[in-house]
Amino acid sequence: MNFDSETAEAEWMYLYGKNAPTALGATVARLSSGVVFHMRYDPIDYWSQAVGFTEPVTADLLDEIVAFYQGLGAQSATLNFAPDLLPPDFAELAAARGLVETGAKMKLGGETAGVKSAVTDLRIEQVTAGDAAEFGEVVATGFGTPGTPLSEMIAASVDAPNSRAFAAWDGDTMVAGGVLLVHGDVGALHSGSTLPAYRNRRAQSALIAARAAAAREAGCRWVITETACPGPDRPNSSYNNMRRAGLDVLYARAVWRWTSES
Repeated sequence: MNFDSETAEAEWMYLYGKNAPTALGATVARLSSGVVFHMRYDPIDYWSQAVGFTEPVTADLLDEIVAFYQGLGAQSATLNFAPDLLPPDFAELAAARGLVETGAKMKLGGETAGVKSAVTDLRIEQVTAGDAAEFGEVVATGFGTPGTPLSEMIAASVDAPNSRAFAAWDGDTMVAGGVLLVHGDVGALHSGSTLPAYRNRRAQSALIAARAAAAREAGCRWVITETACPGPDRPNSSYNNMRRAGLDVLYARAVWRWTSES
């Protein structure tokens, strides 16, 4: 498969940054081919990320990214690069800037037409504006951050440009959600989560299928997504759902952490 698997991810991060409420202290900008996002009041220490780069990594690019975070007085950030963009001397470049490898994410993708359907006893539908606030809270709660301004940021994806939100309902109760960002011929599946009491009912498998179908209808040939790398002591149900849906592993992408003390 030969397609851009990074830019669509950067686009949904950019939209989240632009739609983040003031209470989160978010700043987002385009830098070179990617996006740099800083969240000063991040309740889960996740959102300050540099993502989406499509050109080879150089010392100058690393310095620009670090300067962005330093200029905002950031305490930390994570830098993400597809492995084929890293130069042979990247370890030395990273060490010189205090970047430390802290794990990896798995990038997955495939053709929209190849994503498998899934059966669930839950009702799957696209979210409308009237349900946006509930959607944001359900997804945030599934990620372990109920009652935080992250709910408002996620809720904004319901009406954001090129963005479509889908949810699962048990009767009249919304119990899970996920978002699709359409970018050219690539759809990014992101922000999928389920309320703890409703897990193991195939909500996310059905939401993957629904979003892939919507991406195909929007003209996307490909879908991409990412999740933490699983391991013997780190089971990952999201990864399992994606693989069962027919998505292929594209590559593992190292996570490089910068801190202001570097």
